[in-house]
Amino acid sequence: MNNQKFKKMEKTILALLSAAFTLSAFATYTGDEDAVAKNTYVLVHGAWQAPYVWDAVRTDLVNKGNEVIIVQLPGHGNDNTPPLNLTLEVYSEKVIDAVSKVKGKVILVGHSMGGMVVTNVAEKIPARISKLVYIGAFLPASGQALTDLAYSDPDSQLGPALVPSADKLTLDVLHEKLTDLFVSDGSPADKKRVLENYRAEPAIPFSNKVSLTEDHFGSVSKVYIKTLNDIVISPGLQDRMIAAAGIKTVYQLPTSHSPFLAKPHEVSDLLLKIGR
Repeated sequence: MNNQKFKKMEKTILALLSAAFTLSAFATYTGDEDAVAKNTYVLVHGAWQAPYVWDAVRTDLVNKGNEVIIVQLPGHGNDNTPPLNLTLEVYSEKVIDAVSKVKGKVILVGHSMGGMVVTNVAEKIPARISKLVYIGAFLPASGQALTDLAYSDPDSQLGPALVPSADKLTLDVLHEKLTDLFVSDGSPADKKRVLENYRAEPAIPFSNKVSLTEDHFGSVSKVYIKTLNDIVISPGLQDRMIAAAGIKTVYQLPTSHSPFLAKPHEVSDLLLKIGR
C-alpha cells in the first residue's frame, strides 16, 4: 500500500471514530429531563389513611418510568391486625420487608405519622435509602414519640377532634371534622374517598419512642416538603422539626395536610425533582 492510500484510509477511520463518538455522546445526553436514572419510590401513608391516598402520585411516577411500592401499614386499609398487637416496630418491619425486595437503594417517603415510621426504618437500614423524604410529617429526634411532638404543637387543631376508645387502643376523629382537618382543599371526590376509607387509628404506636444515631439515621440524605396550610401538623412545628434535624433541602406546597389528594401532580413533580 503506497503512502497516499494509507493516509486516505487513515482519514476515513478517523472520520468513522469521530462519528461514533458523537452518536455516543448524543445517546448519553439528549437534554431531555426524563433521561435521568429511574428510581424506586417506597411510599408510606399516615394515620387514619391507607394506600389509596397515593394512587395519583403513583400513576405519575410510574408513567415517568419509576418503580413505586406503596406500603400498607398493619391495622390500616384492609389489614385487620388487632390494635393491641401494633407498635412502631411492627410498622417499621413492614416497610423494611418491602425495601428488602428491591435491588439497590430506594427513595423512602413518609407522610404524617408515616414520618415516625420512615425515621425508624432509616436508623435500621440506612444503606438501603438514597433519600428520605418527609411530606407534612412528624420528624422526631432520638428519644421522642409522636405524642411528644403533637403535644408541642399549640397550632394544631387535631387534638380537640380526637376521641379515644374505651380501651384506649384506638383513636377516632370526629366525623364532622375529618375532611376539614385532612383535605380541606380537596375536591368533593377527594373528601368522599377520605370518608369512605376512614378507620379508627391504632393508638399504641403514637407513644413509641425512636432511638436514633448519627452513624445510621444521621447519615441518610433528607428532604422535607412543607404543607403550608396544614392544621394537623402546623407549619410552625414543621419548621422546628426541620431545624432540629438540620435539613437543608426544603420545599413548600400551599396545601392542607394531604397534598397527594389535593395537589397530587405537584407532589409527583417534587418527588421526581428529588430523584434526579
